[in-house]
Amino acid sequence: MYGSIWCHNLNLSSRNLAIALVVCVTLVYFSYSFNACILASISRSLQEQSFFHNQSTLSNLLMLQVRNDSDTVATVATAASTAIDVVATNASANGVSTATNLSTTASTIDFSAGLASVDGAPKYQMLRQQGLRPSRHLPDTLIIGVKKSGTRALLEFIRLHPDVRAAGSEVHFFDRHYQRGLRWYRHHMPYTIEGQITMEKTPSYFVTKEVPQRVYHMNTATKLLIVVRDPVTRAISDYTQAASKKADMKRFEQLAFVNGSYSVVDTNWGPVKIGVYARFLEHWLLYFPLSQLLFISGERLIMDPAYEIGRVQDFLGLKRVVTEKHFYFNATKGFPCLFKSEARSTPHCLGKTKGRNHPHIDTNAIDRLREFYRPFNNKFYQLTGINFAWP
Repeated sequence: MYGSIWCHNLNLSSRNLAIALVVCVTLVYFSYSFNACILASISRSLQEQSFFHNQSTLSNLLMLQVRNDSDTVATVATAASTAIDVVATNASANGVSTATNLSTTASTIDFSAGLASVDGAPKYQMLRQQGLRPSRHLPDTLIIGVKKSGTRALLEFIRLHPDVRAAGSEVHFFDRHYQRGLRWYRHHMPYTIEGQITMEKTPSYFVTKEVPQRVYHMNTATKLLIVVRDPVTRAISDYTQAASKKADMKRFEQLAFVNGSYSVVDTNWGPVKIGVYARFLEHWLLYFPLSQLLFISGERLIMDPAYEIGRVQDFLGLKRVVTEKHFYFNATKGFPCLFKSEARSTPHCLGKTKGRNHPHIDTNAIDRLREFYRPFNNKFYQLTGINFAWP
């Protein structure tokens, strides 16, 4: 009997031990899992803080760069997007879950703050407060020429307007990089917000045969700005620029005429060929009505920049913000300068190459060139409806 009781107690003890063991194992498992979750949560929080700190720092750096030079907004934005990709990749590798995708993350950088700080207009501050984000757009307006007629001056002067944003350098999309596509072209445009005009300047567009059709295919409503000046003076200016880069360049008279005689003008020489404006304009008018073209006098842009910029603002449907108060005339350079510009708040001129002294040219050569251009000038006057009164 006692043996039977002992065996029964033994079975109960074994069962209790097994139950206790299972309970202990279960408690250890849950305790381990709970602690692991806490540690993972702490680690994730720390890494997320590091991630967003990096993003915040990146945004601050971006805004600093934008304030320094608004022309670099597009370049800085590209660098910012790349940096965010790197930060997000590292965070993902460490187990951090980014709550938004990369495009959303990139959009959290407040580019409009930088633009508003540059332009300083209450309108942009209001738009920024409304949460609007700037973006790149294909240009609404092109400065298509003419080379050495004042295209750089026109661009710098019209960029004083807070509703105009322009690519900082000549993109040459329609004549050199067309095969890269419109996406590539858009990437080279500045960031703009609603109500701003995107502009690009490449003077060689005017004289390149394929460009009018290509611009038309991009946007039939594109507005075109064309700066023109006396073609003889323009040719001399063109030559002067080339000669400044090449010490052993032949004299102007040797290049402008065939066989050293003033009787035959060399129409294949670039500086001479470009001045036959009517020939190139006729090709543009095959695709665009005259109402979408504005012709700016290069001579008057120098003598009275406020007047010509006023015409440009009217043509673009802008309020006349840029006026005579923005300009002063530098008698030494013989060229208008700015009291302030988009990039600089102090008075300055456009650069050392503007207002460059021309070499002496034989007056007989000049007279012969004026005679050569006269019928082409008259044709140009007829096409544009403007008499520029060139000699």
